[in-house]
Amino acid sequence: MEQRKSDFKYVQQHLANERTYLAWIRTAITIIGLGFLAAGVVFRTTTYEHIGHTVAATVGIGAVLMGSAIIFMATMDYRRKQEGINDEQFVSPTVIIWFVAIGLAMIAIFLIVLVILLLLF
Repeated sequence: MEQRKSDFKYVQQHLANERTYLAWIRTAITIIGLGFLAAGVVFRTTTYEHIGHTVAATVGIGAVLMGSAIIFMATMDYRRKQEGINDEQFVSPTVIIWFVAIGLAMIAIFLIVLVILLLLF
């Protein structure tokens, strides 16, 4: 009974936590979609076709793995915040923020290489 009272006391914070969680899930789905798009890039037959396919596959697999990791980390963060709200404590989620920032930067670099390969060769 105590848990239900505690949850009810902070309804707005719990709802905000759920909205944040769903935003992370949408971000992860978008990144996974980007991975499938990158993996689906087809190169013209050239000397560098193998390199292009390797880069596309690397971006695709990396984006899917990154999206999956974001879903896992967001779920863990959601549960931690849920408990923190009831305990009246807040810890900022720095790990997931840095993971997404670094991961997206790496994907962007690989996509730039992919576009250069497409345009030049």
